[in-house]
Amino acid sequence: MSTQAPLPPEALDDWLAALAAALDLDPADIPVGLLLDLARDVAHGVARPAAPLSTFLVGLAAARNGGTAADIERAAALASGLALAWGEDHPQDGR
Repeated sequence: MSTQAPLPPEALDDWLAALAAALDLDPADIPVGLLLDLARDVAHGVARPAAPLSTFLVGLAAARNGGTAADIERAAALASGLALAWGEDHPQDGR
């Protein structure tokens, strides 16, 4: 099993632009910082594997509720709040 070297930040931009184009989305509509913050909150408050699944659910919920930037922000805020409370309400390993 090989390990990959960390990618430079511009590689993330290139990947998101390519994926957005493949999915017929406008890269400008992707709130990268918001989604990365959500992933951080979930990874630290719940568990690392919950982060990508949570961002998917936020995207799905936002799309079903209209798909606007406000819908994404609302779903992300709800998920982040839940994740932060989860970490406090469900301590693991004595934290």
